[in-house]
Amino acid sequence: MRALLIYPEFPKTFWSYEKTLELFNRKVLQPPLGLVTVAAILPQEWEFKLVDRNIRSVTEAEWQWAEVVIISAMIVQKQDFLDQIQAAKQRGKLVAVGGPYPTSLPEEVKAAGADFMILDEGEITLPMFIEAIEKGDRAGIFRADGEKPDVTITPIPRFDLLEMDAYGSMSIQFSRGCPFQCEFCDIIVLYGRKPRTKNPAQLLAELDCLYNLGWRGGIFMVDDNFIGNKRNVKLLLKELKVWQAEHQYPFNFATEASIDLAQDPELLEMMVECNFNSVFMGIETPDEDSLHLTKKFQNMRNPLVEAVDTITRAGLCPMAGFIVGFDGEKSGAGARIIEFVKQTAIPEAFFTMLQALPNTALWHRLEKEGRLVSKDGNINQTTVVNFIPTRPIEEIVREYIEAFWELYDPECYLERSYRCFLKMGAPKFKVPFKMPSWIELRALLIVMWRQGFKRKTRWKFWHHLFSIIKNNPAVWEHYMRMCAYSEHFIEYRQIVRNQIEAQLAEYLAQKAATQVSVISAK
Repeated sequence: MRALLIYPEFPKTFWSYEKTLELFNRKVLQPPLGLVTVAAILPQEWEFKLVDRNIRSVTEAEWQWAEVVIISAMIVQKQDFLDQIQAAKQRGKLVAVGGPYPTSLPEEVKAAGADFMILDEGEITLPMFIEAIEKGDRAGIFRADGEKPDVTITPIPRFDLLEMDAYGSMSIQFSRGCPFQCEFCDIIVLYGRKPRTKNPAQLLAELDCLYNLGWRGGIFMVDDNFIGNKRNVKLLLKELKVWQAEHQYPFNFATEASIDLAQDPELLEMMVECNFNSVFMGIETPDEDSLHLTKKFQNMRNPLVEAVDTITRAGLCPMAGFIVGFDGEKSGAGARIIEFVKQTAIPEAFFTMLQALPNTALWHRLEKEGRLVSKDGNINQTTVVNFIPTRPIEEIVREYIEAFWELYDPECYLERSYRCFLKMGAPKFKVPFKMPSWIELRALLIVMWRQGFKRKTRWKFWHHLFSIIKNNPAVWEHYMRMCAYSEHFIEYRQIVRNQIEAQLAEYLAQKAATQVSVISAK
């Protein structure tokens, strides 16, 4: 069987980093880990080709070669996902789909013309698909019916199928699931509240694979809460520390974790010893009333400012998610988030308006209350809330626009990054010196030219850079990468502003038209 694996395009997002990746001659931040895992689970006597449409388009020769087309997507990839189904069906191909979007909204996907729907987690449903294909079936829907697989049976992903030179980092996964109960989160819907982990040897085998394929540099641990099972994480880190030292630290890691990481000094130290240098946390808001309402109780156990400071000083650059639009939220929520981000010196603040994602507790509550406007949800930063909030939409939107604009003002971003790296704990190991490549040197010179000469950041840029080199020299390279990310945000904040203002204008026009119709009817 010849299987063509397609990963649909993403719209421009907070995480797309196009302008930054261009500096390093890369096209996409991360690869489609789900699809290369699917390829590993399918029969290995099959032939595979993988096309990441964020890198390039599918060629006509590839379409003709395929006997079955397999497409996986998240909700944010919806439009291109549907377009690829249509393109495959126009060529008479069997189409199988899976991933978070089809699993969350199977009715939409079925209506689009997919033949096979491989929903939930593939370790359970892909064998059902294989059996159907071998029997000669031409369609089918496969679900796990609530069963969650043991991820210790998951094979090493087929990283060899990737165009590795196109990516800014690689991705691996240690666990699935999260023990918490945040009302708006779809992770616990998709993967459950009992974290399931791979064993250390299994994950190290994946690193061996990447190492042998020639990868060096960043790896994102895609777990939605890396520390959901702290015992197993510590067992992994104990062995990962040895592996990294033996291989002279070829990889640096980033991941996602809950804020209670700050309450475990041993775990923090172990992560830094393994060359974790960044962690993304869902802070959401400094407003405790909103945290309580959305059941983000883990963020209320200790002061958030102190927690971020502890994580930073341990040696991890904090990234964090923030949201406006919670029920009962008081005016000025955007300004309070700005103040919190500045106070904690978080360089990258992922900022969105609240979205009710399919089948979450929030989605069901709003539907019951008759307040759900759109049922698909989308956590991109260019999307207005998809429900009727408890305060005026126009107020939420204007706060959001102004907050995003201010957070990613080049001087504001540079100042936060400087303060963060000035106090950041240094690595606890020594990496052998490696001569930078010409591409890396070129990227460094471009950033220095743009931010140190062309822009209004010039004085701050040079002062901050020399101060970092003088006071915390071990982190200067990481600091310069953070400066490079600004190249993306300078452009992206204008995209956010333009698209959100257009949606607000459309909303206000519809609101005015409705009011006129009501008055005319009277």
